[in-house]
Amino acid sequence: MAMRVLVVGGGAREHALLWKLSASPRIGALFCAPGNGGTDSLATNLPIAASDLDGIVAAAKRERVDLVVIGPEEPLARGLADRLWDEGIRAFGPSAAAARIETSKSWAKDLLRGAGVPTARSVAVTDLGSGMAALTDFSWPLVLKADGLAGGKGVVIVQDREAAQTVLTAMLEDGVLGGAGETVLVEEFLEGPEVSVLALCDGERFVTLLPARDAKRAGDGDTGPNTGGMGAFAPIPGLDAAWLAGVERTILAPTVAAMAAAGCPMRGVLYAGLILTDRGPMVLEYNARFGDPETQVILPSLEGDLLTLLAEVASGDLDPGDAVMPGGSIDEAAVGVVLASGGYPGPFRSGLPIEGLDRVPEDVLVFHAGTRRDGAGRVVTAGGRVLTVVGRGATLDEARARAYAGADAISFPGMHRRSDIGLPRA
Repeated sequence: MAMRVLVVGGGAREHALLWKLSASPRIGALFCAPGNGGTDSLATNLPIAASDLDGIVAAAKRERVDLVVIGPEEPLARGLADRLWDEGIRAFGPSAAAARIETSKSWAKDLLRGAGVPTARSVAVTDLGSGMAALTDFSWPLVLKADGLAGGKGVVIVQDREAAQTVLTAMLEDGVLGGAGETVLVEEFLEGPEVSVLALCDGERFVTLLPARDAKRAGDGDTGPNTGGMGAFAPIPGLDAAWLAGVERTILAPTVAAMAAAGCPMRGVLYAGLILTDRGPMVLEYNARFGDPETQVILPSLEGDLLTLLAEVASGDLDPGDAVMPGGSIDEAAVGVVLASGGYPGPFRSGLPIEGLDRVPEDVLVFHAGTRRDGAGRVVTAGGRVLTVVGRGATLDEARARAYAGADAISFPGMHRRSDIGLPRA
């Protein structure tokens, strides 16, 4: 039976999900709330904010939706999946209780320690005195992490006691991060390259997608301020099937089992942010959703029917055999380059015309994020990260060349991008 699907969110991640879902032979109708200036080519955009839980539930009922796919973290944290299930609407995305793996770093740390999952040593503090006392148990540098969701501003690396006191005071006494900073983790600093491993989980079983690496800083060579992600690539050279099997055995499987035992099974995406240390891969953090920009480079390599997989996850009957990824020798690579507004991640202008979308080579994918259509139907900028341009190829070099060829065709006033996405250091 053809399925009616609503994707919640308006970024490039959601555009990529719509692109992949639209290829399913089971798709009937696609909706996106709120969507953007590119998603309307694949779905009916609904003018409902992803944070408007009442509006999302009402739209799902009105449009007779069979499955709601939740993209961003905020509606998950606020219990959108729970609300939908209570109304008899199938949802892909974890309960608010399971989303704590992302929304509470202290809760996640306790879970990982109990499950024996390798992660950085840390201690949770709730006042300045205990925070300063905890510093003596760690060497410099160390990491201070706000417990809750802080919009990418909750993780700070500090080099000395004075810097640590400044950050702890800001979070715990001045409340600069609101409730997100009422508890802070003092954590050991780990060194090594990072990698993102995403797994589709139905509460018991899981299937792992292709590992990816994103580029978080605004400038080439990983310089400048942190962003939501300036690009990503997959696969990661040197991380083969045996390596991934080890991650599944030592990190993903015990986490999935521990969440089920805690009464909050993960039904959705378990996103492991890993760091490759000299002690082996260790968990830096977990997210409870598809990553952005990783999703844009992972989904093109998924040969199975995404709609079938997401529906199985939501129903708790995942068949791992329905996911077909490139085999032991990597058959396909993807590189995604983010085109951002001038000034991002700081203040930026919006409403600027985007030129060249019609000149992008046909074999290059363009996923919209911060875009909208103006009164004349033209696509204009409407956010910090505007587009993700994805090139595919048999090798990373080939994929990278195609991604940048596509990016070269596009322009808007003030546009900036990194030039090193897909290179080993990026």
